[in-house]
Amino acid sequence: MRRLVDRALNEERGLGKRQLSLGDEAFALLVAAADGDGRRLLNLLENASDLAEDGEPIPLELLQSLLGDTRRRFDKGGEAFYDQISALHKSVRGSSPDGALYWFARMLDGGCDPLYIARRVVRMASEDIGNADPRALGLCLSAWDVQERLGSPEGELAVAQAIVYLACAPKSNAVYNAFNTAMRDAAAQGSREVPLHLRNAPTRLMKQLGYGEHYRYAHDEPDAYAAGEDYFPENLDPRQYYQPVPRGLELKIREKLGHLAALDRASPRQRRKP
Repeated sequence: MRRLVDRALNEERGLGKRQLSLGDEAFALLVAAADGDGRRLLNLLENASDLAEDGEPIPLELLQSLLGDTRRRFDKGGEAFYDQISALHKSVRGSSPDGALYWFARMLDGGCDPLYIARRVVRMASEDIGNADPRALGLCLSAWDVQERLGSPEGELAVAQAIVYLACAPKSNAVYNAFNTAMRDAAAQGSREVPLHLRNAPTRLMKQLGYGEHYRYAHDEPDAYAAGEDYFPENLDPRQYYQPVPRGLELKIREKLGHLAALDRASPRQRRKP
């Protein structure tokens, strides 16, 4: 960066004829504002030189006035933007509240819209925490709401609270994986008909056609569970999309589903095996 500035100030094709110079303190301020971007550095130097006197050092006060609240590099839609949101997401997934807070602060310092981060944090709650801690989603939605209602800095503190909660929460991508697999099946299997016993029957004709016939109302069954019932279309073997992890609340869900599977196996109306 120093060589780039010196060349711009001394080359005839650059600012050499102006005989300008840049002191160490002013250079440090310029480099901080450019944040590693050489093109931005040269643009800022050119703007400052337009206001400086020929043959004189570019004043520090001039740079401070020119830069004002210049934000660090955060090219929305560019590589830096996606790298930083990726780092934030991966810090949350990796259970690093400190790393997550650092990248959150970096994005704010770079001028990122806090509402964008709040929306992404809600996504993280579903993708990486899921039912291991269902409270996470509600907390993130509340933080988003605070950001919208109060703005900065109160809203950013609420989003930071949500980020720390996510990073410290038990992790599960079981719902995320199950949903994606179900979506692929739905696209690949075509428009299979809903079985008659699962159809609604609001008219007499539909009842005569067998809609809803033999449907088992789960609340009337032992344990409020219709053991052995089949909820997939005909000619499509049942799938087991959702596989809870042994962490957080999903540990209990895993045990519950295991108990229900045992009831299915013991039922005389055993469903088709997934």
